[in-house]
Amino acid sequence: MLKPWTLAQARLVEIAAGRAPADLVIRGGIWVNVHTRELIEGMDIAIADGRVAYVGPDAGPSIGPDTQVIEAAGRYMLPGLIDAHMHVESGMLTPAGFAAAVIPHGTTTMFHDPHEIANVLGLQGVRLMRDESLIQPVSMFTQMPSCAPSAPGLETTGSPISEGEVAQAMGWEGIIGLGEMMNFPGVVAGDGQMLAEIAATRAAGKTVGGHYASPDLGRGFHAYVAGGANDDHETTSEAQGIARVRQGMGCMMRLGSAWYDVESQITAITEKGLDPRFFILCTDDCHSGTLVHDGHMDRVVRHAVDCGCDPLVAIQMATINAASHFGLERELGSITPGRRADVILSSDLRTLPIEAVIAQGQLVAENGRLLVDCPRIDWPESARNSVHLGKELAGDDFAVIATGESARVRVIGVVENQAPTRALEADLPIRDGVIEGRDDICQIALVERHRATGGVVNGFVAGFGYQGRVAVASTVAHDSHHMIVVGTDRETMAAAANHLGRIGGGVTVFRDGQELATVPLPIAGLMSDRPATEVAEAAQGIVRAMQDCGCQLNNAYMQHSLLALVVIPELRISDLGIVDVTRFELVDLLV
Repeated sequence: MLKPWTLAQARLVEIAAGRAPADLVIRGGIWVNVHTRELIEGMDIAIADGRVAYVGPDAGPSIGPDTQVIEAAGRYMLPGLIDAHMHVESGMLTPAGFAAAVIPHGTTTMFHDPHEIANVLGLQGVRLMRDESLIQPVSMFTQMPSCAPSAPGLETTGSPISEGEVAQAMGWEGIIGLGEMMNFPGVVAGDGQMLAEIAATRAAGKTVGGHYASPDLGRGFHAYVAGGANDDHETTSEAQGIARVRQGMGCMMRLGSAWYDVESQITAITEKGLDPRFFILCTDDCHSGTLVHDGHMDRVVRHAVDCGCDPLVAIQMATINAASHFGLERELGSITPGRRADVILSSDLRTLPIEAVIAQGQLVAENGRLLVDCPRIDWPESARNSVHLGKELAGDDFAVIATGESARVRVIGVVENQAPTRALEADLPIRDGVIEGRDDICQIALVERHRATGGVVNGFVAGFGYQGRVAVASTVAHDSHHMIVVGTDRETMAAAANHLGRIGGGVTVFRDGQELATVPLPIAGLMSDRPATEVAEAAQGIVRAMQDCGCQLNNAYMQHSLLALVVIPELRISDLGIVDVTRFELVDLLV
């Protein structure tokens, strides 16, 4: 059981001196030292009270009759992996389910921003996520969401967060800092609330998460940095990453289920030879299928190595760099005395098989098998009853009325494997007074689901490739989390939306008015409390159904869920209308 260092100090000294037995000794491994970037053979690790007491050539004096001994047998002993920026809700799981899914992959620390549930349930949702995070057998630190809504005036969230609530949360146990500051135009313009949230975080000595989703590196970028953000994960090019680091920000390079932003930036290290200290690996968004079948931070490290990165540098970027960024380098991120005893045993640093995982001094997984319980809280009824449509939807609710034979409309263009969209235009036919999609352009609708207004905003989207009478609906709709419905047939769109209303939220695919696949997400319309394998199987059903309907995009569901994210260019949809994110203003659907 992990003890605070102040309570463990005296015992750690006794064990390091060889005068007392340890709880656990890992014997005969290669020490991956992330402080010096060295591999040191023939090392032992002695652990007590969840912390490292000794790392050296012979821990024999620390082995007593009750000491558990794990034979490393010449394998590498590397620090547990850290995800520096992620959202638990994107896995469709609660913190307990997420932890259970990633522990066997070697993730022992997560810094998560629950702004998804904050947009639905407000401060109550943040507290619930924090509460379940605190009781996990690994370290889960919560960032207080900064932007609910993400862009005031461009969307309506379920429960706005105030600067007073941000300041209040900075005093909570387990709150590590401020979640990603998505309202970068507000910071650049000197918005009082945004600056007050950042100031309250800095005054508490905590870290401010950044989110500058713009390619512009001019005065606006410099104003954003001056506003206090400590990092950014929205970088997609080498130049953008270097610009952040030069200004003292942490560049968080992400590999999620649909975001592939490591390869384009890691050349700053592999080719330009820049100091990697301020470059950090993260996932941002991983759905349950990726977690169960492909991995978590182990997948990111392997990918970085495949992109030409020295394995030791990649491990640094997933351990000590992240810990140092949050001011926790004396607590996490390395196998050194006093730190939490988070250790991975692996036989190869390039392919990184995760053969054993020790978290806080406890063997928690071995050869892909979880060995510990991940406790759950009792989620209240208020969290399980969050989808309020206000009425039974009909096909007419999804009709875009117009006159004439054709209309020129704005179209959201999906970009595969990236969060940004393109602002397109197209001439679409009008039949019986209603604008119809054509070719690869289908309809998109945002259905209000927080206040039962019955409101529906309609638009058009390109890139999914659906064929036939198809509809995909989801109550996961970053960041306001209304309901997004994309489809080729209005009646089918209504059927899919009504189905989610009846089951309390989730993701569903309909064709010809019939349900093909569904992932129920009864907690805030965002998460399931079922096991990750079960949720992943259902999520795979969604993927297969979307493919059967003609969509060949990689992780198309993730693209679907971001179509309402009104802080990432270029074009989005919200409950208030179509949003031009390059100008941060509402625009007409008709050009």
